[in-house]
Amino acid sequence: MPISHKTRRRILDAVTHATLALFALIAMFPIWQVLNISLRPGDQLLTTTLELIPSNATVQNYVRLFTEADFLLWMRNSALVSISVTLTGVLLASTTGYGFSRFAFFGKKAGLLALLTTQMFPATMLLLPMYIMLIHLGLINTYLGVIIVYSATALPFCIWTMKGYYDTIPVSLEEAARIDGCTYFSSFYRIILPLAAPALVITALFSFMTAWSEYLVAAQILQETTLWTLPLGLKSFESSMSTAWGLYGAGSIIVMVPVVVLFVALSKWLVSGLTLGSVKG
Repeated sequence: MPISHKTRRRILDAVTHATLALFALIAMFPIWQVLNISLRPGDQLLTTTLELIPSNATVQNYVRLFTEADFLLWMRNSALVSISVTLTGVLLASTTGYGFSRFAFFGKKAGLLALLTTQMFPATMLLLPMYIMLIHLGLINTYLGVIIVYSATALPFCIWTMKGYYDTIPVSLEEAARIDGCTYFSSFYRIILPLAAPALVITALFSFMTAWSEYLVAAQILQETTLWTLPLGLKSFESSMSTAWGLYGAGSIIVMVPVVVLFVALSKWLVSGLTLGSVKG
C-alpha cells in the first residue's frame, strides 16, 4: 500500500525535528559540562557519573569567584572595552558603509577590495605590526590600544555588512526626503538609519563579541593585572601545577550570560540583518 503524501510529510517532519534535536543536544553538551564542573565542590574536572546535576552540587565556586578573585574588576574592564568597540564599530561602519553605497569616488572599488582582503588573514598575522605601531604610539598597556586593535579587526566585516544593507534601501526615499527640505545628514539620520536597524544590530553584536571574549591581543597589550579583561582573568586560574576548574567553570558560565542575553533580546533583528545585508552589494 503506497504511503500518502500527508504521511510522508509527517515522517519527514519527524526526521527533521529529530535531527535538529540531536544537533541541539550536541551543541548544548559542552555548556552542560562546564555548568556541571562549576557546581562540583572543590576543583573536580572529571567524574565517573553521568548525573545532569551533581548530587553534592554547590554554588560555592560562584561565591568564591566574587569574593576571592577580582572578577567584578575584570567584568568592568571587559564591559568598558566591549562597549567602546561596539560604539566605535557602529559609528564608523554605519557612516563608511553609507559612503561606499551611495557615492561614487576615486578608489571606491580598491577600498572595498582592500577591506575584503584584510578578512583573508587571521588576526594573529596582524598582531606583530599592530603591536609595533602601538609601541610607537605609546599605547601599550592601555585600553585605547586594545580598543584600536579590536575596532580595526571588526570594522571590515561591519562596513561590508552595512554597505550591502544600504544597497537594498531605495535611493528614491532619500530623494523624496531632500525634496521635502532634508539635508544629506538629516535624510541619513531620519530615514536611512531606522531602516538599517537590522544591519546595525549585526554590526553591534559582531563588534561586541570581537572584544568580549578575545584573549590573544589582550594578553600582549594589557600587562598590568588591574587592566585585565575577563579572558585574562579566567586564564589566571590556570597554573603550571594545578587549575582551579571550579572557578574556571563558574566564570565561563557568567561570561556567557551577557552574550546570550543580547542574542535573545535582539533575535528578531538577526535574520533580516544577516540575510539581506551580508549577501548584497
